[in-house]
Amino acid sequence: MSGEHVAYTGRLWRWTGGANNGTWHFLTIDGAAGEVLSGTALMRKLEGVSRGFGSLKVKAQIGDTVFATSVFPSKSDGGWLLPVKASVRRAEGLAEGDEVEVSLEF
Repeated sequence: MSGEHVAYTGRLWRWTGGANNGTWHFLTIDGAAGEVLSGTALMRKLEGVSRGFGSLKVKAQIGDTVFATSVFPSKSDGGWLLPVKASVRRAEGLAEGDEVEVSLEF
């Protein structure tokens, strides 16, 4: 991690689909925070260290829960998608539609 940080507050949403009709929860990170992520992804691509699907590895913190994951560029809205797994949602008492504050380090 290079030590860059962004903080963002957004609404948790659910996506259902895929081969097994699974359900995933995401936070869409856009605006200034999304632009910082996009700039970092572009720099890493230029440096030849980009990752699959244009993703960025991040350390995320929601409440007291810290977890390692990746954010993925969203083709539909230009922001970034942060997956929020069930264990994090349970630990922080989060449900679809909740406002979520997240801090990302990358």
